Amino acid sequence: MPIYDYRCAACEHELEAIQKMSDNRLVDCPACGKPELKKQLSAAGFRLSGSGWYETDFKTGNKKNLSDSGSSKTAATDASSS
Repeated sequence: MPIYDYRCAACEHELEAIQKMSDNRLVDCPACGKPELKKQLSAAGFRLSGSGWYETDFKTGNKKNLSDSGSSKTAATDASSS
């Protein structure tokens, strides 16, 4: 979901809001209560939710499951040094 930046024209309070693209813009300032919030132009930000999307969708070849391969190497190194 996109993260939007807002700034109040009355009290200059700034905030970020996670909203769906279809949600209405925020209007009322949580600091002063006036309907003066304006959406700011900023770099796109978004939040990915769910588990494993990177591991399963974007890694290729030997890069998959890096967390698993690192723990098995550590275990093998610990066993050989004993």
